[in-house]
Amino acid sequence: MSVTNPIRVIGTWEDMSADERDRSVSRGMDSIFDPALQVSIQSLIEQVRLEGDAAVIRALKDFDKVDIGTKSLRVSDEEYDAARAWISDDLLEAIRDAIDHVRRFNENLTARGDWSFESEPGLIVGEKISPIASAGLFVPSGKGSYPSVAVQLATPAVVAGVPHIAIVVPPVPGTDGVVDPAVLVVAQELGLQGHVYRVNGPAGIAALAFGTETIPKVRKVVGPGSPAVACAQIEVQRYGTVTNMLLGPSESLIIADDSADPRLLAADLLNEAEHGPDSSSILVTPSEAVLAAAQAEVSRQVELLPEPRRTYALTSLGVNGGAFITRSMEAATDVANAYAPEHMQIAVSDPDYVLSRLFDAGEILIGQNTTISMGNFIIGCPASLPTSGFAKVSSGITADAFLKKTAVAQSDLTALKRMSKNVLAFTAHEGFPAHGAAVSARLESDS
Repeated sequence: MSVTNPIRVIGTWEDMSADERDRSVSRGMDSIFDPALQVSIQSLIEQVRLEGDAAVIRALKDFDKVDIGTKSLRVSDEEYDAARAWISDDLLEAIRDAIDHVRRFNENLTARGDWSFESEPGLIVGEKISPIASAGLFVPSGKGSYPSVAVQLATPAVVAGVPHIAIVVPPVPGTDGVVDPAVLVVAQELGLQGHVYRVNGPAGIAALAFGTETIPKVRKVVGPGSPAVACAQIEVQRYGTVTNMLLGPSESLIIADDSADPRLLAADLLNEAEHGPDSSSILVTPSEAVLAAAQAEVSRQVELLPEPRRTYALTSLGVNGGAFITRSMEAATDVANAYAPEHMQIAVSDPDYVLSRLFDAGEILIGQNTTISMGNFIIGCPASLPTSGFAKVSSGITADAFLKKTAVAQSDLTALKRMSKNVLAFTAHEGFPAHGAAVSARLESDS
């Protein structure tokens, strides 16, 4: 039986108070910062820090119902070889296509390399670009299988030239530690065979942060996951491990006007909505007719989804997400910037105008021929993107996430003399005589 009006109408943006607007765009944070979850994750992290592999293996048994027996946490070479036989030729082709697109996107991103210019006569300034020493990549499992996430995380790290990369992935529940064969093939295609580890999500984050007898310690951990995984990433920062904020739960926002095809609009609204019960899908439109048409199409199309995807989608659109009505396209872009979604699609007659007003989104997909699923899998733009409004201050995972910049400068005596008076003015005001002497000594030796 079809569901009437599966898209919750959140309200008309211009009629909402500031508090109502703030509440309507807030999401995803309460579960991550739930006090009980924090206490639980802190305890698990401390166990991994003190006990290493033993705590990681225990977490697999307790939380994932996986007993690896005599298997190592490190995936064996034999498992990589067997993985090839498990995946279809079509999936292998898709993996290679995705890697190719992501690789080329990131190679163009890093093409500039080191740079410098003459700031004034005798002064050369610039940056040296270097990869970080090590990175840990979390590839989620549980509600689905995500070799595409392995592609999106590992390819930029490889392009950046990170010398030490470790991939952690929860094994299939109820097995003796079987890891998704497609993820192993991705690792093999990228030259990372031998660097995949079967772990529980939060325990894996802790293992990467501290290192265990089997799993190497890394300096940065990235990857989307459940609230427990996100909480673990936040907690390990206290020990000096760098992470990205936040990657998950999934969310999307579509701006649509009367030019949008409602059948395609509904399909794209359901795209991220089917991810999980904590996902959110948002429609923003100045047209009541577009909303009505979308309601009818979503009602029809959601019935074609199997469980639990159908229930996930209805929750994402009817509880976590919904529709904002606006009186203008300007207000629609205001809603989009306030929400700062992970994925944004614009299905409008004047995309250039709308794009010019958009600033806060993990990605912006222009037109109904640029689907969110294309962005998820093949396009090559980052698909591991900030959620929960963090698109206002951070970006998706690209090679930049695995690079650091070191400033480099070289001054000759002419430039030193020109700047010396101003350097000495600062040192005198701030009370640093040795700073001033470092300049004065050179002026004296030249006189």
